[in-house]
Amino acid sequence: MTINEIKYLLEQYGIRPSKSKGQNFLINKEILKKIVAAADLKNDDNVLEIGPGLGILTEDLIKNSKKVLSVELDKRLIFFLKQKFAHQKNLEIFEGDILRIKNSQIANLLDCQKAGYKVVANLPYNITKPVLRKFLTYEPRPKLMVVLVQKEVAQKITAKPGEMSLLSLSVQLYGQPEIIGYVGKENFYPQPKVDSAILKIVFWPQNLAPEISQILDKNMQFAANKFWQMVKFGFSSPRKQLQNNLSAGFKIPKDEVILRLKTAKLSAKIRAQDLALSDWLNLYQKFVV
Repeated sequence: MTINEIKYLLEQYGIRPSKSKGQNFLINKEILKKIVAAADLKNDDNVLEIGPGLGILTEDLIKNSKKVLSVELDKRLIFFLKQKFAHQKNLEIFEGDILRIKNSQIANLLDCQKAGYKVVANLPYNITKPVLRKFLTYEPRPKLMVVLVQKEVAQKITAKPGEMSLLSLSVQLYGQPEIIGYVGKENFYPQPKVDSAILKIVFWPQNLAPEISQILDKNMQFAANKFWQMVKFGFSSPRKQLQNNLSAGFKIPKDEVILRLKTAKLSAKIRAQDLALSDWLNLYQKFVV
Protein backbone atom coordinates (compact mmCIF):
# COMPACT_ATOMS: atom_id res chain seq x y z
CA MET A 1 0.00 0.00 0.00
CA THR A 2 1.43 3.35 -1.06
CA ILE A 3 1.51 6.52 1.04
CA ASN A 4 -1.16 8.07 -1.19
CA GLU A 5 -3.42 5.03 -0.73
CA ILE A 6 -2.96 5.19 3.04
CA LYS A 7 -3.66 8.93 3.10
CA TYR A 8 -6.81 8.37 1.04
CA LEU A 9 -8.12 5.65 3.37
CA LEU A 10 -7.37 7.67 6.47
CA GLU A 11 -9.18 10.67 5.00
CA GLN A 12 -12.18 8.60 3.93
CA TYR A 13 -12.63 7.18 7.42
CA GLY A 14 -11.76 10.36 9.28
CA ILE A 15 -8.70 8.85 10.90
CA ARG A 16 -5.78 10.97 12.00
CA PRO A 17 -2.74 8.88 13.05
CA SER A 18 -2.24 9.18 16.80
CA LYS A 19 1.26 9.78 18.18
CA SER A 20 0.16 8.70 21.66
CA LYS A 21 -0.96 5.34 20.27
CA GLY A 22 2.19 4.94 18.18
CA GLN A 23 0.32 4.71 14.88
CA ASN A 24 2.94 4.45 12.15
CA PHE A 25 1.73 2.39 9.20
CA LEU A 26 4.19 0.16 7.34
CA ILE A 27 4.21 0.81 3.59
CA ASN A 28 6.93 -1.56 2.32
CA LYS A 29 5.58 -4.95 1.19
CA GLU A 30 9.05 -6.52 1.13
CA ILE A 31 9.38 -5.90 4.87
CA LEU A 32 5.97 -7.50 5.40
CA LYS A 33 7.25 -10.59 3.60
CA LYS A 34 10.31 -10.71 5.90
CA ILE A 35 8.11 -10.51 8.99
CA VAL A 36 5.83 -13.31 7.83
CA ALA A 37 8.78 -15.46 6.75
CA ALA A 38 10.45 -14.99 10.14
CA ALA A 39 7.27 -16.19 11.88
CA ASP A 40 7.51 -19.45 9.90
CA LEU A 41 3.73 -19.71 9.72
CA LYS A 42 2.01 -23.02 9.06
CA ASN A 43 -1.58 -23.77 8.09
CA ASP A 44 -2.37 -24.92 11.63
CA ASP A 45 -0.82 -21.91 13.41
CA ASN A 46 -2.82 -19.53 15.57
CA VAL A 47 -1.61 -15.93 15.50
CA LEU A 48 -2.09 -12.92 17.74
CA GLU A 49 -1.61 -9.59 15.98
CA ILE A 50 -1.28 -6.47 18.13
CA GLY A 51 -2.32 -3.14 16.62
CA PRO A 52 -3.32 -4.22 13.08
CA GLY A 53 -3.81 -0.61 11.97
CA LEU A 54 -5.07 -0.68 8.39
CA GLY A 55 -4.74 -4.46 8.18
CA ILE A 56 -1.77 -4.53 5.80
CA LEU A 57 0.11 -7.19 7.78
CA THR A 58 -3.20 -8.85 8.65
CA GLU A 59 -3.76 -9.69 4.98
CA ASP A 60 -0.65 -11.86 4.89
CA LEU A 61 -1.26 -13.42 8.31
CA ILE A 62 -4.73 -14.73 7.43
CA LYS A 63 -3.38 -16.27 4.22
CA ASN A 64 -0.72 -18.25 6.05
CA SER A 65 -2.33 -19.40 9.30
CA LYS A 66 -5.31 -21.20 10.78
CA LYS A 67 -6.72 -18.29 12.78
CA VAL A 68 -5.71 -14.70 13.48
CA LEU A 69 -6.79 -12.62 16.46
CA SER A 70 -6.16 -8.93 15.79
CA VAL A 71 -6.37 -6.73 18.88
CA GLU A 72 -6.92 -3.04 18.18
CA LEU A 73 -7.52 -0.19 20.64
CA ASP A 74 -8.66 2.52 18.21
CA LYS A 75 -12.44 2.42 17.60
CA ARG A 76 -12.04 4.21 14.24
CA LEU A 77 -9.69 1.51 12.99
CA ILE A 78 -11.95 -1.22 14.36
CA PHE A 79 -14.78 0.10 12.20
CA PHE A 80 -12.54 0.17 9.12
CA LEU A 81 -11.10 -3.33 9.76
CA LYS A 82 -14.49 -4.93 10.26
CA GLN A 83 -15.62 -3.54 6.93
CA LYS A 84 -12.43 -4.52 5.14
CA PHE A 85 -12.45 -8.11 6.45
CA ALA A 86 -16.21 -8.58 6.72
CA HIS A 87 -16.16 -11.98 4.98
CA GLN A 88 -12.90 -13.31 6.38
CA LYS A 89 -13.72 -16.45 8.40
CA ASN A 90 -10.34 -17.10 10.04
CA LEU A 91 -9.95 -13.59 11.46
CA GLU A 92 -11.36 -12.17 14.69
CA ILE A 93 -11.02 -8.44 15.26
CA PHE A 94 -11.07 -7.70 18.97
CA GLU A 95 -11.39 -4.24 20.45
CA GLY A 96 -9.29 -3.75 23.56
CA ASP A 97 -6.02 -2.84 25.22
CA ILE A 98 -3.57 -5.71 24.81
CA LEU A 99 -1.99 -4.91 28.18
CA ARG A 100 -5.34 -5.46 29.93
CA ILE A 101 -6.19 -8.72 28.20
CA LYS A 102 -5.03 -11.84 30.02
CA ASN A 103 -2.98 -14.38 28.10
CA SER A 104 -5.54 -17.04 29.05
CA GLN A 105 -8.26 -14.98 27.35
CA ILE A 106 -6.11 -14.72 24.23
CA ALA A 107 -5.70 -18.50 24.18
CA ASN A 108 -9.47 -18.94 24.61
CA LEU A 109 -10.27 -16.53 21.78
CA LEU A 110 -7.85 -18.38 19.52
CA ASP A 111 -9.06 -21.74 20.88
CA CYS A 112 -5.45 -22.87 21.08
CA GLN A 113 -4.94 -24.02 24.68
CA LYS A 114 -3.02 -27.10 23.49
CA ALA A 115 -1.67 -26.02 20.11
CA GLY A 116 -0.20 -22.72 21.34
CA TYR A 117 0.06 -19.45 19.45
CA LYS A 118 2.49 -17.00 17.87
CA VAL A 119 2.65 -13.23 18.22
CA VAL A 120 3.31 -11.22 15.06
CA ALA A 121 3.00 -7.45 15.16
CA ASN A 122 4.19 -3.97 14.28
CA LEU A 123 4.33 -2.84 17.91
CA PRO A 124 3.74 0.77 18.95
CA TYR A 125 7.07 1.93 20.43
CA ASN A 126 5.50 3.15 23.66
CA ILE A 127 4.19 -0.29 24.69
CA THR A 128 7.08 -2.48 23.49
CA LYS A 129 8.59 -3.23 26.91
CA PRO A 130 5.31 -3.94 28.76
CA VAL A 131 4.13 -6.16 25.88
CA LEU A 132 7.37 -8.15 26.01
CA ARG A 133 7.10 -8.44 29.79
CA LYS A 134 3.51 -9.65 29.49
CA PHE A 135 4.30 -12.49 27.10
CA LEU A 136 7.65 -13.41 28.61
CA THR A 137 6.44 -13.82 32.16
CA TYR A 138 2.76 -14.79 32.10
CA GLU A 139 1.14 -18.05 31.03
CA PRO A 140 0.28 -19.24 28.53
CA ARG A 141 3.32 -17.91 26.72
CA PRO A 142 3.50 -17.87 22.92
CA LYS A 143 5.79 -20.20 21.00
CA LEU A 144 7.52 -17.24 19.39
CA MET A 145 7.21 -13.54 18.76
CA VAL A 146 8.12 -11.62 15.61
CA VAL A 147 7.70 -7.92 16.23
CA LEU A 148 8.79 -4.62 14.73
CA VAL A 149 10.40 -2.58 17.49
CA GLN A 150 12.67 0.43 17.84
CA LYS A 151 16.16 -0.38 16.54
CA GLU A 152 17.93 0.56 19.78
CA VAL A 153 15.56 -1.58 21.85
CA ALA A 154 16.20 -4.62 19.63
CA GLN A 155 19.95 -4.09 19.98
CA LYS A 156 19.69 -3.90 23.77
CA ILE A 157 17.62 -7.08 23.88
CA THR A 158 20.14 -9.04 21.79
CA ALA A 159 23.19 -7.62 23.62
CA LYS A 160 26.20 -9.78 24.52
CA PRO A 161 28.34 -9.69 27.69
CA GLY A 162 29.98 -6.28 27.91
CA GLU A 163 26.73 -4.50 27.03
CA MET A 164 24.16 -6.51 28.99
CA SER A 165 21.27 -4.85 30.83
CA LEU A 166 18.18 -5.76 32.81
CA LEU A 167 16.23 -5.73 29.54
CA SER A 168 18.54 -8.15 27.70
CA LEU A 169 18.64 -10.52 30.68
CA SER A 170 14.86 -10.37 31.04
CA VAL A 171 14.33 -11.54 27.47
CA GLN A 172 17.21 -14.01 27.26
CA LEU A 173 16.10 -15.83 30.40
CA TYR A 174 12.80 -16.78 28.76
CA GLY A 175 13.63 -16.86 25.06
CA GLN A 176 16.24 -16.64 22.34
CA PRO A 177 16.18 -13.21 20.64
CA GLU A 178 17.49 -12.47 17.15
CA ILE A 179 17.44 -9.41 14.91
CA ILE A 180 16.14 -10.49 11.50
CA GLY A 181 16.80 -7.15 9.82
CA TYR A 182 16.62 -3.39 10.15
CA VAL A 183 13.83 -1.18 8.83
CA GLY A 184 14.46 2.49 8.01
CA LYS A 185 12.00 5.11 9.22
CA GLU A 186 11.21 6.00 5.59
CA ASN A 187 9.23 2.74 5.35
CA PHE A 188 6.43 4.10 7.55
CA TYR A 189 3.68 6.68 7.33
CA PRO A 190 3.69 8.91 9.26
CA GLN A 191 7.47 8.67 9.41
CA PRO A 192 8.77 8.08 12.97
CA LYS A 193 11.90 9.77 14.28
CA VAL A 194 13.87 6.51 14.67
CA ASP A 195 14.61 3.35 12.70
CA SER A 196 13.12 -0.04 13.55
CA ALA A 197 14.21 -3.67 13.60
CA ILE A 198 12.45 -6.98 13.05
CA LEU A 199 12.96 -8.84 16.32
CA LYS A 200 12.31 -12.57 16.62
CA ILE A 201 12.10 -14.28 20.02
CA VAL A 202 11.83 -18.06 20.16
CA PHE A 203 10.67 -19.09 23.62
CA TRP A 204 12.57 -21.80 25.47
CA PRO A 205 10.61 -25.12 25.49
CA GLN A 206 10.64 -25.34 29.30
CA ASN A 207 9.87 -21.59 29.68
CA LEU A 208 13.35 -20.86 31.08
CA ALA A 209 16.81 -20.88 29.52
CA PRO A 210 18.47 -24.32 29.36
CA GLU A 211 21.38 -23.01 31.44
CA ILE A 212 19.13 -23.18 34.49
CA SER A 213 18.73 -26.94 34.33
CA GLN A 214 22.46 -27.29 33.74
CA ILE A 215 23.49 -25.16 36.71
CA LEU A 216 20.79 -25.80 39.28
CA ASP A 217 20.25 -29.14 40.96
CA LYS A 218 17.14 -31.01 39.86
CA ASN A 219 15.72 -30.73 43.37
CA MET A 220 16.52 -27.02 43.58
CA GLN A 221 13.58 -24.75 42.79
CA PHE A 222 14.27 -21.62 40.75
CA ALA A 223 12.75 -18.59 42.50
CA ALA A 224 12.46 -15.94 39.79
CA ASN A 225 11.66 -13.14 42.24
CA LYS A 226 14.86 -13.79 44.22
CA PHE A 227 16.88 -14.09 41.03
CA TRP A 228 15.65 -10.72 39.78
CA GLN A 229 16.25 -9.12 43.17
CA MET A 230 19.89 -10.19 42.89
CA VAL A 231 20.17 -8.93 39.31
CA LYS A 232 18.65 -5.57 40.28
CA PHE A 233 21.19 -5.30 43.09
CA GLY A 234 23.92 -5.92 40.52
CA PHE A 235 22.68 -3.19 38.16
CA SER A 236 21.77 -0.69 40.91
CA SER A 237 24.86 1.42 40.07
CA PRO A 238 26.01 0.28 36.61
CA ARG A 239 29.31 2.19 36.74
CA LYS A 240 30.32 0.55 40.00
CA GLN A 241 31.96 -2.85 40.27
CA LEU A 242 29.62 -5.75 40.93
CA GLN A 243 31.20 -6.43 44.34
CA ASN A 244 30.08 -3.00 45.59
CA ASN A 245 26.52 -3.37 44.36
CA LEU A 246 26.05 -6.89 45.72
CA SER A 247 27.62 -5.96 49.04
CA ALA A 248 25.21 -3.04 49.46
CA GLY A 249 22.20 -4.99 48.21
CA PHE A 250 22.67 -8.13 50.28
CA LYS A 251 24.20 -6.19 53.20
CA ILE A 252 27.20 -8.46 53.47
CA PRO A 253 30.91 -7.52 53.73
CA LYS A 254 32.84 -6.91 50.49
CA ASP A 255 35.39 -9.58 51.44
CA GLU A 256 32.61 -12.13 51.54
CA VAL A 257 31.25 -10.94 48.17
CA ILE A 258 34.71 -11.13 46.57
CA LEU A 259 35.13 -14.68 47.87
CA ARG A 260 31.81 -15.74 46.38
CA LEU A 261 32.68 -14.08 43.06
CA LYS A 262 35.94 -16.03 42.98
CA THR A 263 34.16 -19.32 43.65
CA ALA A 264 31.95 -18.43 40.67
CA LYS A 265 35.16 -17.88 38.66
CA LEU A 266 34.47 -14.16 38.23
CA SER A 267 36.85 -11.25 38.69
CA ALA A 268 36.37 -9.05 41.74
CA LYS A 269 36.52 -6.03 39.40
CA ILE A 270 33.79 -7.21 37.04
CA ARG A 271 30.70 -5.08 36.36
CA ALA A 272 27.12 -6.23 35.91
CA GLN A 273 27.07 -5.44 32.18
CA ASP A 274 29.94 -7.90 31.62
CA LEU A 275 28.06 -10.96 32.87
CA ALA A 276 26.29 -13.48 30.66
CA LEU A 277 23.02 -15.09 31.73
CA SER A 278 24.93 -18.23 32.77
CA ASP A 279 27.10 -16.10 35.09
CA TRP A 280 24.03 -14.72 36.85
CA LEU A 281 22.62 -18.21 37.27
CA ASN A 282 25.94 -19.25 38.77
CA LEU A 283 25.81 -16.29 41.17
CA TYR A 284 22.26 -17.28 42.08
CA GLN A 285 23.71 -20.39 43.70
CA LYS A 286 26.34 -18.37 45.59
CA PHE A 287 24.09 -15.58 46.90
CA VAL A 288 20.51 -16.88 46.99
CA VAL A 289 20.27 -20.66 47.27
